[in-house]
Amino acid sequence: MTTAISYPNASDLTADDYIVIGLATCFYKEDGEVHQIEVIEPIPSAALEAILKGIPTSYKLAYGTNLGSILAGDNLLLPPGFPESAQFGDEFLLRAFSAARTYKRRQSAQTFIPVGTTKTDLNYSTERKRILNAGRVVTKEDNIKQHSHTHKVL
Repeated sequence: MTTAISYPNASDLTADDYIVIGLATCFYKEDGEVHQIEVIEPIPSAALEAILKGIPTSYKLAYGTNLGSILAGDNLLLPPGFPESAQFGDEFLLRAFSAARTYKRRQSAQTFIPVGTTKTDLNYSTERKRILNAGRVVTKEDNIKQHSHTHKVL
């Protein structure tokens, strides 16, 4: 028997629904210095397929599991093989539910990493750093010049 998830926005999900959780190396700026942290994040099916094709990624590993093994009521459970120092990412529950729905829609993606297994042979790279608290500064130079005939009726 499957147990329904007791969250108001996840009535369509059960504890047995498949999900992939990744351990990402991220960075944040504080007092002018950049610090490295490890973040636990859900990986949607489309992102997983791209990662498995060999694109550079900040994920050290990806773990196939189900929602019930990482959620116990309102508590998040550390997946096996993940370091104790790792932090759950922002809006983890919302993102986990969203990612689980992508695997329900595309069930063939569930075969890439079977439940209970970890994939570590990813193209891990921190060359392009994922800075979590980076601010965007928009300048006038960011504007795109329009062709003179763009808004004219000819």
